[in-house]
Amino acid sequence: MFAIAGISGTIGRALLLVGFVGAVFGVFAAVTGARNNDPRVIRLVPRFAMLAFASAVGAFAAMEFAMITRDFSLAYVQKVGSWSTPALYNFAAVWSALEGSLLMWVLILAGYTVAVSFWIRKRMQEILAAWAMAVMLAVLAFFFLVSFLPANPFALGAKGVLDGPGPNPLLQNHILVLFHPPILYLGFVGVTVPFAFAIAALITGRVGEGWLLATRRWSLFAWGFLTFGIALGSWWSYEVLGWGGVWGWDPVENASLLPWITGTAYLHSVLVQERRGMLRVWNISLLVATFSLTILGTFLTRSGVLNSVHAFSESSIGIWFLSFFAVVLVGSVFLIGWRGDRLRSPGIIDSPFSREAAFLANNVLFALFAFIVLLGTVFPLIVEVLQDRQIAIGSPFFDRLTVPIGISLLTLMAIAPLLPWRKASLETLGARLFWPAWCGIAALVASLILGAYGLAPLLTFTLGGVSSGAALRQVVLATRRQGWRGLVGRANGGMIVHLGVILIAVALGASNSYSKSQELTLVTGVPVTFANHSFELVDVVEVRDDRSVSVKALVIVDGDKIYEPAITKYTRVGINVGTPAVKTSLASDIYLTLEPPVRQDSDTARIKVFIKPMIIWLWIGTGLMALGTLLAAFPGRRRRRLTDPTSAPADRTRALDLISEKSS
Repeated sequence: MFAIAGISGTIGRALLLVGFVGAVFGVFAAVTGARNNDPRVIRLVPRFAMLAFASAVGAFAAMEFAMITRDFSLAYVQKVGSWSTPALYNFAAVWSALEGSLLMWVLILAGYTVAVSFWIRKRMQEILAAWAMAVMLAVLAFFFLVSFLPANPFALGAKGVLDGPGPNPLLQNHILVLFHPPILYLGFVGVTVPFAFAIAALITGRVGEGWLLATRRWSLFAWGFLTFGIALGSWWSYEVLGWGGVWGWDPVENASLLPWITGTAYLHSVLVQERRGMLRVWNISLLVATFSLTILGTFLTRSGVLNSVHAFSESSIGIWFLSFFAVVLVGSVFLIGWRGDRLRSPGIIDSPFSREAAFLANNVLFALFAFIVLLGTVFPLIVEVLQDRQIAIGSPFFDRLTVPIGISLLTLMAIAPLLPWRKASLETLGARLFWPAWCGIAALVASLILGAYGLAPLLTFTLGGVSSGAALRQVVLATRRQGWRGLVGRANGGMIVHLGVILIAVALGASNSYSKSQELTLVTGVPVTFANHSFELVDVVEVRDDRSVSVKALVIVDGDKIYEPAITKYTRVGINVGTPAVKTSLASDIYLTLEPPVRQDSDTARIKVFIKPMIIWLWIGTGLMALGTLLAAFPGRRRRRLTDPTSAPADRTRALDLISEKSS
């Protein structure tokens, strides 16, 4: 094993260089072929994309090999590798720190690039497709360069190192570390595809609806991966950090939320452009904002400028990402200004009581939401740069400003699905609101019966009922006409997504408003009651292995099952990590943490107990959102029959309007 030490580093560095060269040559081929309208040159682009992808796969495999074989000749393995790390967490250690996480970014981006090149291989002679590939390969070349120069995971380390500390202890005590980062990156990186086509449309002047239709599924799946990745991050936070919450407005959490907000706004407003040819500047701006925010988020989380449990340590790559962010932003604004005449919308909003007006209001709220989150995230950095002092903006700021926006968005979710395109009369809207309104009244009555109180949560529950009624109304109408096949398609898949969002909103409203917590001192064999639940300490035990020492309190909850909140000390790094124990039910979670100091064989233990209502509905809502995203990705039978991408825009718009009117 020691004879092959260093080979992984040599191969990895060479492959990163080959991948960079392949991406650069791909850009050159795409631009040259597009400018000269030369099909022979353009046909070379997928080959260069495949070369870059093969290089990325090889480099990632070399890094995994180095980690598995514990090749401590590499500085990165010295930083996150250890002989005592279990195989699963050792495999995931590749993306547990800065250099490895960027290598995974390169791999995923190269995968998207080659997938798009094969997807459009029959259309590679089209100028717009060639320019889109040029943009994607340029972005890929940048990440290859960063991974090769300032953040090289294959850099050699100090000689004579035979073991390391292993990954961050917070990243080696839960299975979600294997799934959360890759899925989140699939969302982050996937945004590059629609962004590339948007830039290509601006370059070529083909700013109509064709590129929107071509990238619809890419946009939807990128958003879906980002949604699921954020949810998995919340679950990881809940299960690992021991604070009893799922979202704390941590700056790195916000860095992932920002592109999700603008991406969600884009998915709504793009419907208006497809149907009415409107909001062209707004849609391209949203895509530029979404992609730019992924780059800004990468800068914030990997440059060391933020203090966060999620952030990586200080590094030299900050200037690279900040410069790239500036180039993307300035270049995109220039292109939008250059094509301003062609981006003018041919239509106008006919009535405030129309679906396009509701979508516009929806986008204004999302833009305000994104601004508040961005301001609260970067303002402490601005103050530190300008005044050389540190401030912190916590949850009260975000909660106070975002809760009204969330309630307003729930209101629009209740009304927008009931509105037709172009305009609706108040009588029509009132008739369609009848059953959703009754659902809202029923939700309010049920909430009061169950003891709910407070303006914000009661509004959330009531509007959740109205929004659910509106979504279910459309789903019922679709399934009544076409059976369960009626669920397939963007409109009804979107309603399933809405139902998932409503569940999450209601669950957050309940858990944030009605959680209870208490610190209990338990004595062995003496039950203690809190919030109608009983807790009895059985024993305090110590468990040792090669990497850690854990002290666990064995607690019987409600006379049923033993739960084991623990504090684990990872001996190689000297860090104590708390591990909560959670009893989950449909109504509420009982969340237990062991409070220090603790010692083995003690007859007492201090346990902090959280009673968290409706937490499980957060994960159920996320599952519904994932299902709705899949259903929305495929057109229904009637949509396929009545729409043809090659038809004239006016004819296609009229056909889609007919579908909408009949669905309503």
